[in-house]
Amino acid sequence: MRLVLDSEQEQLRSSVRDLLTDHAPSAAVRAAMEGDEGYDRALWRRLAGDLGAAGLVVGERHGGAGAGHVERAVVQQELGRVPAPVPYLASAVLAVDAVQALGDESVSAELLPGLATGERIGAVAAAGADGTWGGAATSVTAEHRGGGWSLTGRVAPVLAGDLADVLLVFAGTTGGARWFVVDGGAEGLARTALVGLDPTRRMARLDFAGTPARAVDGAGSTGVLERVRDLAVVALAAEQLGVVERVLADTTDYATARVQFGRAIGSYQAVKHRLADVLCTREQATALVRYAAWTADHDPDRLAEAAALAQVHLAPACFQAAADGVQLKGGIGYTWEDDAHLLYKRAKSAEVLFGTPGQARDRLADRLGF
Repeated sequence: MRLVLDSEQEQLRSSVRDLLTDHAPSAAVRAAMEGDEGYDRALWRRLAGDLGAAGLVVGERHGGAGAGHVERAVVQQELGRVPAPVPYLASAVLAVDAVQALGDESVSAELLPGLATGERIGAVAAAGADGTWGGAATSVTAEHRGGGWSLTGRVAPVLAGDLADVLLVFAGTTGGARWFVVDGGAEGLARTALVGLDPTRRMARLDFAGTPARAVDGAGSTGVLERVRDLAVVALAAEQLGVVERVLADTTDYATARVQFGRAIGSYQAVKHRLADVLCTREQATALVRYAAWTADHDPDRLAEAAALAQVHLAPACFQAAADGVQLKGGIGYTWEDDAHLLYKRAKSAEVLFGTPGQARDRLADRLGF
């Protein structure tokens, strides 16, 4: 097991950070999230196309890099530091992992090349109307008519659902739940952008009204659903680690420069102790993320356990660090001009994106046999 990045992984991190430094400053992030599209198309093209970051876990025969989840976690960590308004989690993580986990070679050959280069954006519709992962199987039903399938129902929230060129939908049938591929411009599909807590992460509600869909062969197993979530949780944990790193860096800089009563506020014990807590959070989180990502590549039988452990720790720890960052900056941390509140919103939305910390603890206990 490796908890330290090798030279190639460090080089990948440096390349992604340089790209984000040049093309995703605070002003660009805000302009993108407030624009009509809600994401930075040019940044996405550079990240996915120029750097090949969207296809890191895709095999070379499908146009990817043939790397692994450790490398993808490196990218996700850097995106969390910004936080970048790109559909990486939706497309390069959820959609790519769903296609590969389904194991349908025709679907893989059709979808993976475009997803790997970022030319196509993918989204996974698996959460039900109440947001429960896998609940789409009860809120969306599929019927087989005249030699084809059609979907009816509603699913929300769907990450990048209003941006996606292709959707992977988990729907219920008379023979049980299974996966379907739906074109983003299909007839009978209505996509409504949702206003979420995090303005840098696009979400949508999808309404299906007899929408044509294609069933994926051998896609009835809920094991696919669990694997997709576990891998997404690992990637999200890496993003949360990036948020913690950014909070620590920004708040330390502020505490060093901000002077009160003739002294930098970072010299006061109360401030130093809280920054030390964030530093400890970063160190623990780094080990957990590296372990979970390594497990996804080398010990898949323990992936479920490692993913749950990462979620249990990272979700509340990231939010606490972001909250500390806002409070330690005082009044400026609450203003629109400072990025602390963007990190706070990203941390809070990520905390419950794939279930609450309590639900994650229950899953971890189950997987440990308690």
